[in-house]
Amino acid sequence: MALSVSAILGTVIAFILVSGIEALVRGQGLSLFGSVWNPNAGRFGILTMIQCSVLLALSSLCLSWCLSLGCCCMMNGLAPKFIAKFLMTILTLMTAIPTVVYGFAAVFLLVPIIRDALGGTGFCWLTASMILALQGVPTMTFIMDGAVRSIAEETKITASALGMTSLQHLSRIVLPIASKSMLSAAILGLGRTVGDALIPTMLAGNAIRFAMSPLDSMRTLTAHISLVLSSDIGGGEHLSLLLAGALLLTFCALISIISRRLVRRKTS
Repeated sequence: MALSVSAILGTVIAFILVSGIEALVRGQGLSLFGSVWNPNAGRFGILTMIQCSVLLALSSLCLSWCLSLGCCCMMNGLAPKFIAKFLMTILTLMTAIPTVVYGFAAVFLLVPIIRDALGGTGFCWLTASMILALQGVPTMTFIMDGAVRSIAEETKITASALGMTSLQHLSRIVLPIASKSMLSAAILGLGRTVGDALIPTMLAGNAIRFAMSPLDSMRTLTAHISLVLSSDIGGGEHLSLLLAGALLLTFCALISIISRRLVRRKTS
């Protein structure tokens, strides 16, 4: 079974990478990395989508990482026990909510608020970033919480002997020791934000242009793949789809390799 699963995954990965290389060859090399998307003129550059994918992933990661760190600290001494238990329950429930529910709720709740308060259509970089951040908070919080709890259990007697308060114990001993786990959570969160397709498709506006403001609409690589597949067209659009898939696979593979190296360094 292990060999068969490995063979299937290897075949899929090889197909995506070979398809990406073929797209570069058939698309005349770097022309697919252009900044202009104009099918009528035969120009299918995906540079704007790469930029939007990076911006959306990094912005949502920064927001979700900060929220996750705050939730982790709340559950490990900064809040009363009943609040910590309630927060844990909420985060556990959030992991069971489908992605489409986040997007559906945001269309009717968050989009009108942003549209009325800040202007624009509401379907923009800011909206998609906020929902992606909210969606990633539970997973990142649980990764941080597991590391913080184990370290706190190991060092609580020493901290008590030194006369430290729970806040001092958490801020001066536990969090510095758990820094690698915090970084691992960030890397895994980055992989999730880059690979999400539904939220950017529903909330980012799908405008093919460089995003210069949080209120600008954007199209990410994952949203581009979803839209091209749904239209079932060929030609340059199909080539851009193959290249986008290869880029996403390469990026996610790099994230996985980095996270594994961090875990090995931690255990060693």
